[in-house]
This record gives sequence, C-alpha cells and structure tokens, in this order.
Amino acid sequence: MTTPMPLQHLIFDADDTLWENNIHFERAIEDFLDFLAHSTLTREEARAVLDEIEQANFGVHGYGSAAFSRNLRLCYEHLAERDIAEADLRTVMAFGERILSQPIELIDGVEETLALLAQRHDLTLMTKGHPEEQRLKIDRSGLGSYFRHAAVVPEKDAAAYRALVTELEVDPARTWMIGNSPKSDINPALGIGLNAVFIPHHATWRLEHQDVNGGAGPGTLLVLERFRDLGQHFLD
Repeated sequence: MTTPMPLQHLIFDADDTLWENNIHFERAIEDFLDFLAHSTLTREEARAVLDEIEQANFGVHGYGSAAFSRNLRLCYEHLAERDIAEADLRTVMAFGERILSQPIELIDGVEETLALLAQRHDLTLMTKGHPEEQRLKIDRSGLGSYFRHAAVVPEKDAAAYRALVTELEVDPARTWMIGNSPKSDINPALGIGLNAVFIPHHATWRLEHQDVNGGAGPGTLLVLERFRDLGQHFLD
C-alpha cells in the first residue's frame, strides 16, 4: 500500500484556470476591431495600440470589464478615422460591458477535481481584478465552498504571494500555486519559494505570456495538460 500524500496547501487561480474568461475579452476585441474598421492599420497593429493602452492603465484602473471598457474607449478615441459620436462611444463601451453578463463556464474536470482535492488538502483561491466583479464570479461559479479562503488582489506579484503565505500561515515547501498564467501565477510563486503547477490555456491573455522560470527558486514546477490531471499528483 502507498502512503497518502501529506496535507498540501493548494492555491488556485480563477480566470482561465477554473472557468473560461479571456475568450469573452477576445470576442469583444474582435467586435471592436470590426467596428473600428481602420483603413491603414492591420488588425494586429490596432490590437497592439490597445495593448499599449491597457499596459499603461493597469496601475491606475486595474483589471476587469469596467477597466477594459474604458481602455476600448480610449483606443477608439485615439484611432477613429471619423467624427466621434456619443452613439459610437456607447457601442464601443458595450463591447466590454457585456462581459459581465456572460455565463460562467467551468473548465472541464474542475468541479469534480476540486471536490476530491478538498477532502484531503487545504484549498485557497487567489485572483486579481475588481473585487466586486471577481467575488460575483466566484459566487456564480458555485465553487466557493471548496476553498477555506478567497483572496482578490489588485496584482498577483511576489509581494502579494508573500502576504498571502503570511496570512494563511502555511509552509512554502508544502504550498502550490496552480494556474495558467506564467506572469501572474507561476513565476512570482516560484520566485518566493513556492511550488507551482502550470496548466496552459489556449486562450491565455497575451499580456500574461512569459517564459516559465522553472529554476527561479527552490520550489518544484509541474506542467500539466488538463486540470483533472491534478488528481494524479495530489490524490494518488
């Protein structure tokens, strides 16, 4: 008989790890680019302008659908080749605002895997974005009961991970960050000595892309194809 794995502290990202998120933003961007219909810029060039605006505004307005809508408006005002009417601005803002009304679509295997993991390990949720919007998504997902703690932070960086580890009073050597974003989930967790599980998502936001720094600290890095594969490492 094998000895069950001792209690581990598993910290989960939410967007694009537990449920679909960025696909809704990508669809809004495609509709925005259709509406913009720039005569000289390619779609990729216009998207690059939006990326620059979003990067410039993270520190001021944060993340979420409201900040995204504001960034779409700024991009439109910057690139529009026609007189800007209030009706046009309302249309542009609506591309982002409709994201709030999208149904929560859990990623395959998430709920049944969390239910099993919660029986053996200590589960925490850590997500970044607008606090009210993120907590609403948690409530609508129906997953909240699996976590002993849910943290919504402005940014997921080394300082945020250190603060969470201190708050939870957990042993970093037995703590794992599980997510799809190298920039926000994997690299900062490894950088402060946590372990990490990288589960790539086909639609991870392009501004979250980075090389995974597997040697950034003493922690272990696992790379899995699917969320349900967590069971092979934390339940067997």
